[in-house]
Amino acid sequence: MNRMPGVRNAPLLLLALLLVVTACGPEAADSGTAVPGSVTSIENKGSDTLVNVALAWAEAYGQIHPEVQVAVTGGGSGTGIAALINGTVDMANASRQIKEEERADAEANGIEPVEHIVAGDAIAIVVHPTNPVEGLTIAQLSDLFSGKITNWSEVGGEDRPIVLLSRESNSGTHVFFLEQVVRQGDDDDSTLFSPDTLLIRGYLC
Repeated sequence: MNRMPGVRNAPLLLLALLLVVTACGPEAADSGTAVPGSVTSIENKGSDTLVNVALAWAEAYGQIHPEVQVAVTGGGSGTGIAALINGTVDMANASRQIKEEERADAEANGIEPVEHIVAGDAIAIVVHPTNPVEGLTIAQLSDLFSGKITNWSEVGGEDRPIVLLSRESNSGTHVFFLEQVVRQGDDDDSTLFSPDTLLIRGYLC
């Protein structure tokens, strides 16, 4: 198993819209107290990397505060952030930071996202023990996923075509891999995944 140098950790983020969360709380009586039996609903959407832990958080929070219902769905970091921007969710999970243009779109829509880093995520690149390829560099991985290298024989393996798999483009993992591996951390690089890359929904495992 080879861990590739240069593949950095990505922050797992909870993006919250505090004003919306407050606005969708239980109706209050004139005295400022909550109406008995009322329920606060919070919508949470985003990263498939975080969806299971977010569900666990929601369940644990519901046991402490049964008057609060947190609905959690996945769909990818980009999906969650887009939903936050258009105001259809209160919290978005992301395995990447919000982009400047996304923040600008949110602010233009009267929304002020607040980022909270809740965990650290890492991408490990491994070569299966049965594969005769001894290891891959970041540069080779970049050439593989951009389509410059298409056969395992080009990196010391057998004469077999390479089949590329990736998370969908709305995934924070996809974006992180594109920026840090395919583009090798170069902000001025515009290299894209090979058009032959098969985009897989959910986890690659």
